[in-house]
Amino acid sequence: MYQQRKHVFVNLLKWDLQVLDGRFEVDQFDSDMAIYLIAVGADGRHLGSIRLLPTTGDHLLGTIFPHLSDGPVPSGSTVMEISRGCLSTSLRARDRLAIRNRLTTAVVEYALASGVDQLTCIADAGWYSQILALGWDCRPLGLARRIAGSMTGALAIQVTPDTPRLLHEAGTYDYSPLVPARQEVAA
Repeated sequence: MYQQRKHVFVNLLKWDLQVLDGRFEVDQFDSDMAIYLIAVGADGRHLGSIRLLPTTGDHLLGTIFPHLSDGPVPSGSTVMEISRGCLSTSLRARDRLAIRNRLTTAVVEYALASGVDQLTCIADAGWYSQILALGWDCRPLGLARRIAGSMTGALAIQVTPDTPRLLHEAGTYDYSPLVPARQEVAA
């Protein structure tokens, strides 16, 4: 996961991020508090991943990008932030869409099982419209702003027991069971 994040965010998108051992993209938010949802192939290969961060502590929107929210940044014990969504570049477009939908569904299922009723995220123009169109109850937190050459905005997503039905109706619900795994941090 950390290697694929380095490939996508540093090599392809040219973000100025910390890289460990020249191979792993790991930032200050990759802590013991982070939850990772990872889609893997039958061979154990990383297909895609998303990081969830509690908003009761430091997180991207609240710590680095609060100016993307016109009001107070949503936070609290029932609010989590989605970040570092990363799809394998080896996937074909159709498979990338399937993994995106599977990860979105996993985020919603995790939230419902964990008592989380709101998600926040920051997205550049390429992802922003996709996130809004997934079918869930989603709204911008403020006007998008130019960050590192790309229009970027913050979104809030309400999660209720009805959210899986909304995703299903939009054709984006793709359930896979959540399987706990031990966390391995590159150090």
